[in-house]
Amino acid sequence: MLVVELLKELMACPSITPDEAGSHGILVQRLERLGFIVEDLPFEEVDNFWARRGSQGPLIVFAGHSDVVPPGPDKSWTSGPFEPTERQGFLFGRGAVDMKGGLAASVIAVERFLAAHPDHQGSLAFLVTSDEEGASINGTKRVIEVLEQRNEKIDYCIIGEPSSEQNLGDQIRVGRRGSLHGKLIIQGKQGHIAYPVLGHNPIHNCLSALQKLIVADWERLCHSHEGGNLPNESREILAQATERDFPPTTFQISNIHAGTGALNVTPAEVELRFNFRFSNALTAKQLQEKLENILNGHQLQYSLDWDLSGEPFLTSQGKLLEAVKQAVHQATGAYPKLSTGGGTSDGRFIAPTGAEVIELGLIHTTAHQIDECVRLEDLHKLVEIYEKVLINLLTK
Repeated sequence: MLVVELLKELMACPSITPDEAGSHGILVQRLERLGFIVEDLPFEEVDNFWARRGSQGPLIVFAGHSDVVPPGPDKSWTSGPFEPTERQGFLFGRGAVDMKGGLAASVIAVERFLAAHPDHQGSLAFLVTSDEEGASINGTKRVIEVLEQRNEKIDYCIIGEPSSEQNLGDQIRVGRRGSLHGKLIIQGKQGHIAYPVLGHNPIHNCLSALQKLIVADWERLCHSHEGGNLPNESREILAQATERDFPPTTFQISNIHAGTGALNVTPAEVELRFNFRFSNALTAKQLQEKLENILNGHQLQYSLDWDLSGEPFLTSQGKLLEAVKQAVHQATGAYPKLSTGGGTSDGRFIAPTGAEVIELGLIHTTAHQIDECVRLEDLHKLVEIYEKVLINLLTK
């Protein structure tokens, strides 16, 4: 029951991003007892810590975040969001699966591993931030910059994000799509709604362009010549990014704002927020250029700001992946499906250093929801999986 008690302690901390709310102290205390050297690395309002035990390679890191999303109205929860409560084999409360459950399981797994294998090979570390659910500017990204500056290299990284779908370990993330945000303002001319020829309605003017953006096959569009044919080099690039590795690139509009508030006035501008999730077959620059070509082709007057919040990454088919697959099979009897779906994670900051990165965690079904919960059986099983990963990597 050690993992359940630790998780309850962490969940009782109201660590709404970017406030760690005392959760780091709970983790640090346990890690220091195991011989970890802990380094606090705060940046601006974000608290981070790096804890390492050992100096030899390979270095295995458990990375994760203590912060959670806001719980919503307390009255909507069956029990308080920060009052961890057991019911019918589940533990309820904010952060149960995303991702304090992963943090608790990794700490207990390391405790068990060190007790059984005190003379193991390599080194262990924890990278914990309180900024993953927020801006993700002063968290893992900044810690990695510090590690890179002093040439402290991570070999293998396990991120305890809730990666499983229906059964624990049935899916692991081996990469993530890139995320590119855009803010588009299309200009027109304000006018009386009864005299449209005297105005210039930007809502009407942009609709055909938006429809083209929505239905576009971005992989093909970005790699095709103007005539629409794919050169051989592009065919090879797209073949490497198979459907098994990455879902198709998506373009989604999240917000549209226009109007003066009056019902008889056409607006002077319309503002849109949109997002691309894209594979490693594309670059952000390609997407930017093709989107702007479409807007220009419709002769729109506009301003456009871009924000690249994460590049796509795909981990190498190396020792970590094999160790994780074996550990899941040893603990569950099944082999995990490999996936790059879902949103972004802090793995996008770690993978570019050359580390092998895997996301392996609890079932994600209730993440960010009212009455978020974890099956207690899964929590104990995740400890077992993490421990077996360490055994597979550091004792053979």
